[in-house]
Formats: sequence, C-alpha cells, structure tokens
Amino acid sequence: MDNRRNFIKKTALLGAAGSTLLLNGCNRESKPPSKSVNINKNRKVKIKLATSWPAHFPIMGTGIDRFAQRVETISGGTIKIKVHPKNALVPAFGVFDAASVGAIDAYHSAAYFYKGKNEAFNLFTGFPFGMTSTEMNAWLDFGGGMELWRTLYDQHNLIPFKGGNTDVQMGGWFKKEITSLDDLQGLKMRIPGLGGEVFSKLGVQPIQLPPGEIFVALERNMLDATEWLGPSLDIKMGFHKVAKNYYTGWHEPGSMLSLVFNKKKFNKLSDEQKMMIEMASNELNSTMNTEFQYINATALEEIESLGVTVRSFPQEVMEKARQAMATVAKEKSLQSHDFQKVWESAQKFLHTSRKWSDIGLKSYMQVR
Repeated sequence: MDNRRNFIKKTALLGAAGSTLLLNGCNRESKPPSKSVNINKNRKVKIKLATSWPAHFPIMGTGIDRFAQRVETISGGTIKIKVHPKNALVPAFGVFDAASVGAIDAYHSAAYFYKGKNEAFNLFTGFPFGMTSTEMNAWLDFGGGMELWRTLYDQHNLIPFKGGNTDVQMGGWFKKEITSLDDLQGLKMRIPGLGGEVFSKLGVQPIQLPPGEIFVALERNMLDATEWLGPSLDIKMGFHKVAKNYYTGWHEPGSMLSLVFNKKKFNKLSDEQKMMIEMASNELNSTMNTEFQYINATALEEIESLGVTVRSFPQEVMEKARQAMATVAKEKSLQSHDFQKVWESAQKFLHTSRKWSDIGLKSYMQVR
C-alpha cells in the first residue's frame, strides 16, 4: 500500500513538472520576437529609385512613395528607398537605361515606354482588346508571363516586378466628336504603346509625351486628342477644360506598371530582403488596382457635371481597330521573335481566360 502511495505521489509531481515545463515552453514561443533582433541589421542598403511621374503624383506616384515606406518598415529599417520623381535624377523616359547601367538602383514606369529596346516590352503593359487587370495578374503569376518578362529584362541587367495596375482605361479626350473613320484622319493624339500603333492604322498621328507636357500640348492645339487614364486622374490633369468629348476605352483594358531593379544591386540583398521587396511589390500592385477602382467610380459623377459628354466610338471604328490590332501583331511577330513568343503566350492564356470571364464576370455584369 505504501509503495502504491509513493508511486502515485511521484507520478503527480512529474506530471505537474511536465505541465509547467510545457506551459513555459509555449509561453516562450508565443512571445513576440525582441525588437532588438534583426537578422539583417548588418546588411543595411540604400536604394535610389527614379520614376516617370511628377513628385507625389496621385496614385502612381503616391503608390510608389507608400511602397518605399512599407519596405523600410517591414525590413526593420535595413532597406531605405529614396524616391526621385521624373527629371530629378534622370528624364521621365530615361529610367530604363539609367537602371540598366547602374546609374540608379530601381525605377517605376511602364514597359511600353521602352518598346524601342524590344517590341515585346509592349505586351508586359498590356494591349488593345487584351487582358483585364485580373487576367494580366493571372498571366504573369501563373501563365508564364513573368518568366518571359524576367528573361527579356535579364538581357538588360534588370529584374522586373508587378508595379501596379491602372485597371481599364478610358479611350481618350477629343476636341471634336468622332462619328466615323473619316473624323480620325490626320488627328494628332497623345497615345503610347500598341494602342498608338492601332490608331496609326486608322489614320491618327500618335505622339508620345510624358504626363507633365500633355495638357499644354492639348491647350495649344499641338494635340487634337489625348488618352491618359480614367476619370479621377484625368480631372486632375484638366483635360476637360479643352476637350469635351470623352470616349470609353478598348486600348488598355488592364495596364500593368513596372517596378524594376538593377540586377546586380538586387542580388546583393539578403534572401529575406529580396522577399520583402517582392511582398511589398505585390501589395503595391493590389492596392493601386483597388484605389483606381474606387477613385474612378467616385470621380465619374464629377466628370458628368463638367459639361463633358461620355461617348463610345462608332462600331465602324471598333471593327477597324480590331482588324488593325491583328495586323500590328502579325507584323511585329514577323519582325521580332521575342514579340512572337510573348504574344503567343499571352494569346494562349487569354483564349482560355476569356471563356471563364464571359461565363463568370460578363454574365454577372449583364444581370446586375
């Protein structure tokens, strides 16, 4: 009997000790890490990032400002990104070359501005009658688009990331109403990328200008029309003051912006720091897309109160534009193997995605 009492007593003591040890162990694991612990504390880096936008430009400029702040915060201060607006370090369209040679460490812009380097770069921004923002993200993340993008940019010592998406853009501001193809003949229009080349096939003279020069050119009749983004930023640019015909879009249904790093600079980062950059870029991409959705929706009512008429292009123009896009893609595929490879990848993905978008999103939008 005494032996049994001693056994029970020892067992209870061991159980209590084990519970205490287990509880203390759990408590240690549940405590947040000390603020003094930073595995990258001896690997602090400074990054010079230039943009193609004016300082603190709404959404695109403020988006990259927020990205820089987020990276510094989540890295515990080991990564400090200094954002330089256009012309502060390099011209608006000089950021690609500057990052390529290491004069700057990174930039924020749009890939189609640099189609002179490689025609395939057009497609990493988007293309007429192409992908929505959701489809663009899916192609890049899961459809092989990002692998193609990084392979082509690697030739220029660059590593691209998704840098935000403007979502569907409007078709542009025109001083005169467009009632037929004849009304497009000889018009001078600010429009970049493949949309500009399609308009060129329709008789328009496309002109590429950085954001800060568009309004003055339109006001002084150096331009007859311009596209930019959507109601929110277009109001801020003041286009409604000199052009009252505002057309719905088809040329940029989901335009991807690009956040690009000099390869050598990026590879000097620790694995943790690289992951922080990628996570923050994904947040930048997602937040910019939803911000555009919100601010364009709220700005549309203001557009309609400014004496602006929202219009759609005539069916004749749309039919010719689709034909022109097919011609442009065929011509560029014959001229550039890179364009052909990226175009085939994008079209293969879009063919599959379109079926679901039509059955899912399009059907819902029609009944909503």
